[in-house]
Amino acid sequence: MSAITRRGLIGGLAAAPLARPALIRAQTTSKSIRIGLLSDLNGPFHDAGGVGSKVAAQLAVEDFGGSVLGRQVEVIQADNQNKPDVASALARQWIDEGVDVLADGAASSCGLAMQEVCYEKKRIFLCTGSATSDITGKQCSPYGIQFDFDTYALAHVTGGALAKAGGDSWYFITADYAFGLALERDATAAVLASGGKVLGHARSPIGTSDYSSLLLQAQSSGAKVIGVAIAGIDMQNCVKQAHEFGVTRNGTRIATLLTQASDLVGLGQEVCEGLVFSDTFYWDMTDGTRAFSKRWVAKMGGGIPGIQHAGNYSAAYHWLKAVKAAGTTGADAVMAEMKQTPVNDFYNKEVKVREDGRVLHVNYLWQVKPPSEARYKYDFCKQLAVVQPADAWRPLSEGGCSLVKG
Repeated sequence: MSAITRRGLIGGLAAAPLARPALIRAQTTSKSIRIGLLSDLNGPFHDAGGVGSKVAAQLAVEDFGGSVLGRQVEVIQADNQNKPDVASALARQWIDEGVDVLADGAASSCGLAMQEVCYEKKRIFLCTGSATSDITGKQCSPYGIQFDFDTYALAHVTGGALAKAGGDSWYFITADYAFGLALERDATAAVLASGGKVLGHARSPIGTSDYSSLLLQAQSSGAKVIGVAIAGIDMQNCVKQAHEFGVTRNGTRIATLLTQASDLVGLGQEVCEGLVFSDTFYWDMTDGTRAFSKRWVAKMGGGIPGIQHAGNYSAAYHWLKAVKAAGTTGADAVMAEMKQTPVNDFYNKEVKVREDGRVLHVNYLWQVKPPSEARYKYDFCKQLAVVQPADAWRPLSEGGCSLVKG
């Protein structure tokens, strides 16, 4: 495979698939400040994050004015293939070559690997794609901040609401990697705390295409709720097959514990009708979210942005503000500014960054409307509840983060 050129890496909206980490080279001669995204560009999460995350970060740079400390700001992106060894190697290489801050992460195993490298190298990691709550828990870092979602909030807002609404017995179909295991763990705790019980689970590797046997196991358990602890295209395949097999005809509910805008677009409103899920961002929520979405769509050529895209905007913008305030890109000074300054942007107002690195967004509980109630294209959801940070995110004392005093 021929070497990837600088233009091919940081120009346009796509980055070439990666065969070996050594093929991606950041430019040591550049005097620009660089935000480096290690993302899923070709796998099951590419619609939820992917190139759209780079576009969102570029919009943040544009809104900030394009430069900071007298230097132009660039956003670069590469494919980590959802492999932690590739993510770790690229993170290490980019930092050694002078990339100023790393972001995204995609698969949770990759995000954890990137955070470990950033801790070693004293470089900030803006986690905007990896959902495991261990990022701010037992594997927290003084150089890590987790924007948008995590498995604790996803599980407790959605799982807790369904358990309290009568869904008191659960069976999980779980992605067999860090994200899925953390989501099942956190959802199980939420169900048990609400007085429910878990009847069993089945595990699926990344890239599973046939969920028929797993759905049959879930049905046979007699559980009232089948918890789908899977993400991206894999989750879409599971839900689509559940719909085709008529899994919900006997009253069983499907709980997708991580649902994103790309999932609603990919599955369609008819298949998703009635799904309840939590999120911190929805494209049609406010004038601010609609304005951002219009700009993002114009650059992407269609679709709608989701939480990972909004999270990348928020992370890049907050980091740039902290760099300006600190007068340096040095990690310690910038991190201090990021944690002492509330997050304010087009969808966050005075949002605190906690000492463990958790960004305490407001959460929302959504339900997908019937197609007959849609007033325009992508009018998917109605809001069921607003969940304040204290009721959504894991209590600081329960995470096991070493940064938490006392």
